[in-house]
Amino acid sequence: MKSTIFVIHCAHGDETGPVAQVTTEGNSVNEELEFAYRWTQNIHDSWSMGGEQDGNPAVKRLAPLVQGHDGKEYGLRSTMVGDRMIHNGTVYVVANAGFHKAIDQGWIC
Repeated sequence: MKSTIFVIHCAHGDETGPVAQVTTEGNSVNEELEFAYRWTQNIHDSWSMGGEQDGNPAVKRLAPLVQGHDGKEYGLRSTMVGDRMIHNGTVYVVANAGFHKAIDQGWIC
């Protein structure tokens, strides 16, 4: 089943709304959340700037790039513990291991 996941960065109080929309197809909700998590990571280059290794056409950046003090644009941070993902209307929190349904189902952090 094809799903859309919205990724929201919350972990450091840096909520700006959804930062990414990920189109995924998996055998379970957990598999789809793992896919969205992986492809919003800066491992080798920048997921949000369409890097050769961490860019993925299934990921659409929704937030603006970061403007540095030097006037350059920088990519968004990686998704991390405390961030949220919305999968088919259900909000999940990125945990130390896996994902947990959020107690508050509002997307605001």
